[in-house]
Amino acid sequence: MATFNSDEVIIARDPGYIFEFLADFGNFEKLMPPQVTDWKSDSESCSFNIQNMATLGMRYRSRIPNSRIDIVADGKVPFPFDLQCFIDETGTDTSRVKLQFNADLSPMLMMMASRPLGNFINILAVKLKEICEAVS
Repeated sequence: MATFNSDEVIIARDPGYIFEFLADFGNFEKLMPPQVTDWKSDSESCSFNIQNMATLGMRYRSRIPNSRIDIVADGKVPFPFDLQCFIDETGTDTSRVKLQFNADLSPMLMMMASRPLGNFINILAVKLKEICEAVS
């Protein structure tokens, strides 16, 4: 299993705000880079296409209020994966967030997708910070 960790980001928001944002797949679309197309979501799942790679589906596995969200692959996906969102309070209205993407990749897919997946998970973390801090 390959693991891709985002850089930790410090967000000037309380953990509850970040948790509520991430607990709604409708908000995930705002985090996606331009290469993501055909976004579809409901309250428990989403699917999208990553240009030149694959169509991926995700659903919530568990949500621990204000601290962690676990997401797993859903539907027909090219490889099994999960995504964990870790949220820690670091002070008054400040949180540390780290995303971890675990994927069961074949050696060939690992060579091709390793860099794009690492970039993708970091883009999600950076966009999360930008969006959460931009809303007043």
